[in-house]
Amino acid sequence: MGFGGLGPMELVIVGMIALLLFGKRLPEVARSLGKGIVEFKKGVRGIEDEVNSATRTQQPAYRPRPASDVQDVSAPKFEPPTSEPVAAASSDNGGARD
Repeated sequence: MGFGGLGPMELVIVGMIALLLFGKRLPEVARSLGKGIVEFKKGVRGIEDEVNSATRTQQPAYRPRPASDVQDVSAPKFEPPTSEPVAAASSDNGGARD
């Protein structure tokens, strides 16, 4: 396997087409392409550096309190009712419909 899943024969064909299209300018085109890729990588690296430095300098939105400031707070204990539930009194006329 060659470059990007292309075999040797495909690479030769691509090279011949490039030679036909660009002729004597092929080295210049390849050089420009290489410089473009290098500049693109530098730009991406610069953006990554800016993001990393921005995240390092920001203070966290939440700061935990020191242990001396924290009070021991507990939730109230749930106790189930001890009496039987009372049936709701019906306010209508004995369940009959009008």
